[in-house]
Amino acid sequence: MHRLPAVSARQARAPRTALIHDFLVSVRGADRVFLEICDLWPDADVFTPVYDERGTGGRFAHRNIHTSFLQRLHPTARNFRAFLPLYPAAIESFDLSGYDLVISSSSAWAHAVICDERAVHVSYCHNPFRYAWNERHRTLAERRNPASRAALSRLFRRWREWDWIAAQRVDRYVTNSRTTQARIKAYFGRDSHIVYPPVATERFRPQPAGDHYLVLSELVSHKQIDVAIEAFNRMRLPLVVTGAGPDRRRLRQLAGPTIRFAGRVSDNEAARLLSSCRALVVTTGEEFGIAAVEAQAAGRPVIARAAGGLLENVVDGVTGRLWDGGPAELADAVKSFDARAIDSGACIANARRFDSAVFRESFPLEVEAALQGPSDRSESWPRIARRPSPTRRPAWRANRFSGV
Repeated sequence: MHRLPAVSARQARAPRTALIHDFLVSVRGADRVFLEICDLWPDADVFTPVYDERGTGGRFAHRNIHTSFLQRLHPTARNFRAFLPLYPAAIESFDLSGYDLVISSSSAWAHAVICDERAVHVSYCHNPFRYAWNERHRTLAERRNPASRAALSRLFRRWREWDWIAAQRVDRYVTNSRTTQARIKAYFGRDSHIVYPPVATERFRPQPAGDHYLVLSELVSHKQIDVAIEAFNRMRLPLVVTGAGPDRRRLRQLAGPTIRFAGRVSDNEAARLLSSCRALVVTTGEEFGIAAVEAQAAGRPVIARAAGGLLENVVDGVTGRLWDGGPAELADAVKSFDARAIDSGACIANARRFDSAVFRESFPLEVEAALQGPSDRSESWPRIARRPSPTRRPAWRANRFSGV
């Protein structure tokens, strides 16, 4: 059992809180959202199946982090995917008895933590586990070995059963876009509330645009970066591809002389590349697309696939161009779009709708509603009364009203 240190009288008014994340081995979009959640609950314990302090740049080094038995396998951003079949057991291994409030940040398995029966569980869902749900057919098609494909198909079928059961335990789902909201409803039968992810728009400053286009993405097959590479090979225009991942080697083999791979870059270098690019190119229908908002915060347009959350954060013809199809259609969109004619002020104004300050205000209100109101779950059994406390006001509210 995890024991917490003694708390002051003021702190005792707030629910004991645990924060859960799928994995902490690098800092990507979902991890940046979790950083914001951690800042909102600075005294909460953090639980994650695997943690790499170096890979996360020490951003969580000051937190009280609980890991699972998988930590003994020395996880990193390069190898954590190899432990896939073990994550359900890892997330269920955490002892959350004694916590009043559990907040999970989940794009796969974090929402499946088993909480105290009186606890309130709010899950910020970035997406149901894509490989078992909306990407299952493409994932299986990539397996050329029939035996491997059959084994993976069985694993995903069991995963979906486990995932659905887990989803029924969550008290309140919060999500990042209408696309993910629809998936939560279709796959889990659950309603959810949209709070757009936080984007640190103040990190970006407009600069004179250069000649290069930019891809800023994890290099995995479902991102469809090969579509951009083929299109820019045809046009012979400069394209900078940033990021790392298991698809890197294959993509490099496809790339022509006008395409440069920059690898995983620092936040400062990413901001510089975004501010100086002609346009950011997005080749897949992101659930939200934080990079697209970052580009607009830097005053640059986005040439984005017309799907997913990009339909909510890119204004076609004003802050970018929406397209659909394959490499030929992307090439047509690039050639017919005058990126230099875009008003950088319009891009920046649009990005501000998704500033971190909006998330800091909106997400705690969703948590407070879950603490004070009935669960969003369909109740088919008597609900056990929640643990009594002097107040249900979360720590961030207690601090706000005490002047801290």
